[in-house]
Amino acid sequence: MNLLIKFIKFGVVGFIGLLIDFSITWLLKEKLKVNKFIANGTGFATAATVNYIINRVWTFESTNPDVKAEYFSFVIVSVIGLGINSLALWFFIKKFKMNFYFAKLLAIGITTIWNFGANLLFTFA
Repeated sequence: MNLLIKFIKFGVVGFIGLLIDFSITWLLKEKLKVNKFIANGTGFATAATVNYIINRVWTFESTNPDVKAEYFSFVIVSVIGLGINSLALWFFIKKFKMNFYFAKLLAIGITTIWNFGANLLFTFA
C-alpha cells in the first residue's frame, strides 16, 4: 500500500510538473519561436527541478543529508528520462504524424513510469 500512496503522490507532483513543462514549452515554442525540441527540453528540465524539491519533501520524505548527491542522482534519472521523452516525442511525431502536444502527453506518460521506478530504486532508496 505504501508503494501505491507514493505512486499517487508522484503522480500529483508529476501533474504539477506537467503544468510547468507544458507552460514553459508553449511559451518558448509559440511565443518566443524557439525550436520545439529545445523548448521541450527546457520545459522538461524546469519541471524536473521543481519535481525534485516536492518529491524529496512530500512523496519520498527524504531525510538524506547529502542533498547535492541526491539531487545529482535525480538529475541523472531526469536526463535519462529526457532522452526517453525526446525519443518518444520524435517517434510519435515522425512515425505516426501526431499532433505535437498529444505526442508530448504520451511521451510524458512513458517517462513517468521510468522516473518513478528509477527514483524509487535509485535516488530515494
